[in-house]
Amino acid sequence: MGFNCGIVGLPNVGKSTLFNALTQTAAAQAANFPFCTIEPNVGRVAVPDERLTIIAGITKSANTIPTQLEFVDIAGLVKGASKGEGLGNQFLGNIRSTDAIIHVLRCFENDDITHVDGSIDPIRDAETVETELLLADLESLEKRLANISKRSKGGDKQAIAEQAILEKLKPLLEDGKPARLVDLANDTEEKLFNGMQFLTAKPVLYVCNVSEDDAATGNAHTAKVAEKAKSENASMVVISAAIEQEISTLESDEEKKEFLESLGLAEAGLDKIIRAGYALLNLITYFTTGPKETRAWTIYKGFKAPQAAGVIHTDFERGFIRAETTGYDDFVSLGGEQACKDAGKVRQEGKEYVVKDGDIMLFKFNV
Repeated sequence: MGFNCGIVGLPNVGKSTLFNALTQTAAAQAANFPFCTIEPNVGRVAVPDERLTIIAGITKSANTIPTQLEFVDIAGLVKGASKGEGLGNQFLGNIRSTDAIIHVLRCFENDDITHVDGSIDPIRDAETVETELLLADLESLEKRLANISKRSKGGDKQAIAEQAILEKLKPLLEDGKPARLVDLANDTEEKLFNGMQFLTAKPVLYVCNVSEDDAATGNAHTAKVAEKAKSENASMVVISAAIEQEISTLESDEEKKEFLESLGLAEAGLDKIIRAGYALLNLITYFTTGPKETRAWTIYKGFKAPQAAGVIHTDFERGFIRAETTGYDDFVSLGGEQACKDAGKVRQEGKEYVVKDGDIMLFKFNV
């Protein structure tokens, strides 16, 4: 099961610098001119989770395998992208295939780095990108309505259901509001809506890219973004892409910790982004553990035990019998599987069990 976040924003806001730091590569070009990134770069990043190491230490596992997120560095967008300006069509196509959007906003002053609009205003920049996504969604909606009208008149049940969703969505987009705010009546409508892949339906995380001096405190620009995020019930984090790139060149964890402390930072901004992206996608983690390996597995919040088993292998879901399940806190406080069994803390969960974040699971199946 793969999950990815598209890194978007105007040219020269620090997207590629951030991507390089996230993935600790130099795969994405970073330079002082628009459209430096043309083809999207893709990198997979381990999700930081100290529970993995703790579980592995108790079990004495030979290996640990963290869960991962995929980040996609997408070409910078300009006004008119929805009409094909700049790399608009390519940009919009690339973002459509992602699960969530990480919107990088420039919140630093630097005369040596050109801004496409000549001044620093993250709210204006955010609205530029959002407007282009809204315009693209409106165009897509009009085409969809035209295509399904004949089918719905002919009594096609799916077409009728899709048309009802689109007619609810149209006034929302025309009012400048994102598709993710549409009021869906039930799970069936939600499934149909998700299949439509509207750009503004995707969850958004605002990332404020600041100078090194503002990394610990933020600044006036980030305060405005925080207000915007709060009004939209969205999330935001403050990072310095330059700092993150420097951290990525340090070899040991101790060096990284000392460097962060010297800047007054409790943790790397990248860890904040990864965790926020994980939460943005409504994901949780469960674990499997044994002498050979301890592994973290990513699932959607609300998955039942058979669905969680299917992430390991489809046979596990198809032949699911039960899941031996131990809560993380019990596993750690009692010191492992056998102690949990002795204390009656290992549960036999069936097909209706909703997996909890941190569960340690062993699946029984028969195919």
